[in-house]
Amino acid sequence: MPLRYLDHVQLAMPPGREEEARAFYSGVLGISEVPKPPHLARRGGCWFEQDALKVHLGVEAEFKPARKAHPAFIVSNLGELVARLQARGYRVVEDEPLEGYKRRYVDDPFGNRIELMEPDTGLSDDHVAMSAHPSR
Repeated sequence: MPLRYLDHVQLAMPPGREEEARAFYSGVLGISEVPKPPHLARRGGCWFEQDALKVHLGVEAEFKPARKAHPAFIVSNLGELVARLQARGYRVVEDEPLEGYKRRYVDDPFGNRIELMEPDTGLSDDHVAMSAHPSR
């Protein structure tokens, strides 16, 4: 099969709100911002990348948040991250249990749904990363 792994997730955001994106994705979630290539930077938006985790936010003039479709991030210390989000005024929601994970949902500043998952099966971060990128 020619498909190997997911390179990045792109989410939409409204025009002119890059500082809010930076505050959430870099400031709260801790994903470093990387520069967009110059020919794409003119469009607005931001890119956040940390190792294999890549989240790109692109400007959409007629923006509508993704309420059902969403990325799911594997995290370490979900409780600490939830406390950090709540301390900054973000509403964190618990949903139906999913075997093998502790998980919560939060909306980014634009209303896009984000799932946060912490394995509770004793899987190491290396195992989780390798299962996401088996060719590596």
